[in-house]
Amino acid sequence: MREPSLEKLDMNRIPAHIAIIMDGNGRWARQKGLPRLEGHRKGYITLRDTVIAAAGLNVKAITAYTFSSENWRRPKSEVSGLMKLLKFAAKNELENMKKEGVRIIVTGRVHELPKSVRDQLAEDVEETKNNTRITLNVAINYGGRNEIVDAARRVAAMANEGKIKPDDIDEGLISSLMYAPDLPDPDLLIRTAGEMRISNFLLWQLAYTELYVTNVLWPDFSREELISAIANYQSRTRKFGRVVEQ
Repeated sequence: MREPSLEKLDMNRIPAHIAIIMDGNGRWARQKGLPRLEGHRKGYITLRDTVIAAAGLNVKAITAYTFSSENWRRPKSEVSGLMKLLKFAAKNELENMKKEGVRIIVTGRVHELPKSVRDQLAEDVEETKNNTRITLNVAINYGGRNEIVDAARRVAAMANEGKIKPDDIDEGLISSLMYAPDLPDPDLLIRTAGEMRISNFLLWQLAYTELYVTNVLWPDFSREELISAIANYQSRTRKFGRVVEQ
């Protein structure tokens, strides 16, 4: 017998790729009288649990907005603490991710991160590269505009080298030059903490993504919340510019 929480889901219509803006860590900590970094620490545990829960539902990829290119503007003490936490989480969860069949990839301007963080992330990517159950795309030092700029620079270089002509530039080419071209565009974007914006996240890839916003703060996000988001996604008709009859 299926568990009650799964009764609302059509297991044949599970979104293949879910993007998540994990908002509310600071508010969660403030509400509990804790330092902001405690909210981020609980947030990384929530991400781990969410990835494992998504794998159990046959979701094939999660892209998590982990650290944006704008987050460098936060107080230096918080940024430093976040970098240490990122390194700790990447190291501490590696064996668990391997056991759960999670392939880890990293997207963003990773070269701008501290070397110790880069090295640990590179180890995670290498150690999990053959896993196939689910892909966790860690978007770190990521910005949607930066990604498009970096793709445009590559197009310009290809044209300058005579590899392409202007008429060769189309959506397919641009998509192939995104940071993670092997991932399909997200079917569903989940944003927590009730914020109604996409915050420079996956600007190219979200063109036809279904949006789901919950007031739940990210550290309190649960498997049941994930199931509710997927059920909401399944209640919609995705038209991609067509009419329903098509």
